[in-house]
Amino acid sequence: MRIRNELPADQAAVHALNCLAFETPAEAGLVDTLREKAAPVVSLVAEIENNIVGHILFSPVTLGENTDLKIMGLAPMAVLPDYQRQGIGSQLVTAGLEKCRELGVAAAVVLGHPNFYPKFKFVPSAQFNIISEYEVPVEVFMVVELVPGSLAENSGTVKYHAVFGEL
Repeated sequence: MRIRNELPADQAAVHALNCLAFETPAEAGLVDTLREKAAPVVSLVAEIENNIVGHILFSPVTLGENTDLKIMGLAPMAVLPDYQRQGIGSQLVTAGLEKCRELGVAAAVVLGHPNFYPKFKFVPSAQFNIISEYEVPVEVFMVVELVPGSLAENSGTVKYHAVFGEL
């Protein structure tokens, strides 16, 4: 398996993958729209034998009034059903966080499974007095500092790109 940056030629396959991985095509449409409207995005694919079997997207979010702090939101991540539970998602998260570090991103947030994301050092965001703009259980909204100490003086509400509200 190879993880690489998504290319323009991959967009149809990534759209189809997200349609298959989720119950509705909403996430596929979200990815398509974020590519156009959010910048920068980190969009990676997992490829096996020239077939795209996984995808992850990180897009900019804001934390409170601090517009200088670079934070990315991980959403969505998808793996084709026949390839799930083989570590592909974990490799996508690891590679995506590394790409965010390379871009100078201070932290990343995720709304996700509390038994999956802590292995990547995500912790409940409430530990930093950070909350999601969406009403979600505290244990599922998590953050990881990519630059140690970057959240020490920052707290507030994380807001995603407006297109998330259209889901």
